[in-house]
Amino acid sequence: MSTKSQDPYVKLARMALEAYVTKGEIIKVPEGLPEEMLKQRAGVFVSIKKRGQLRGCIGTIAPTRENIAREIIQNAISSGVHDPRFYPVEPDELEELVYSVDVLKEPEPIGSMDELDVVRYGVIVRAGRRSGLLLPNLEGVDTPEQQVHIALQKAGIMPFEKYSMERFEVVRHV
Repeated sequence: MSTKSQDPYVKLARMALEAYVTKGEIIKVPEGLPEEMLKQRAGVFVSIKKRGQLRGCIGTIAPTRENIAREIIQNAISSGVHDPRFYPVEPDELEELVYSVDVLKEPEPIGSMDELDVVRYGVIVRAGRRSGLLLPNLEGVDTPEQQVHIALQKAGIMPFEKYSMERFEVVRHV
């Protein structure tokens, strides 16, 4: 896919990881980005796939940087080189990578799984200092029970422990 027609969120994620992997540089926020990327703050997840398989996914539940653009740059690099489930992306892989960027909307507390819709909402589970998040609309996650189970596993929370849940929507850029 040519980068000219690419979504600016996805293009920024690609530029950030490519610069880091090839030159060891963290890019500056480029000119010409949509205003919301520069003025708004949000949690952002960057997912990377290679040949249809997950290659990295790192994000922030809440904003940690001054704007969405900075959040994307940092999380794209982390997704490509710091996801503990995968070895760091190598320069010869860059052409094969497909990116998506999820910008999280504000989470809201929920009382039961009945308030979840796996296509529309992601879920955050919390118990004490442990938390786990699962994005919405993921392949192979078909029920709220599956979604919560995976989030609990990610957090290291046992299903019989007391935990709270929040749901959130995302704007997915591909």
